[in-house]
Amino acid sequence: MNLREFDKMPEACPVCGFRFEIELGFYWGAMYMSYGLSVIIVVLVGLGLYHLANDPPTWVYLTTVASIVVVFTPFLFRYARVMMLYFFGSVSFDPKYKV
Repeated sequence: MNLREFDKMPEACPVCGFRFEIELGFYWGAMYMSYGLSVIIVVLVGLGLYHLANDPPTWVYLTTVASIVVVFTPFLFRYARVMMLYFFGSVSFDPKYKV
């Protein structure tokens, strides 16, 4: 994955021709899903640090959580869009198109 272009998305699927932009602004809802995924990461990392590192100082929480969220941002961005397509775009996996 090219990190400089992680936000780029093709207009249509090269295999089946499905248009990804279902309607104008469709992926705005993916921002909320990405936020939810980020919150899950923050809670899990916070709990992990609390239990495994015996409640370290606040700066350790902030540095660790911020670093992990920044590293996972490209993946959260993509998977939030995939979730948006599956939940609200009437898209489902068809094994005959598996590459």
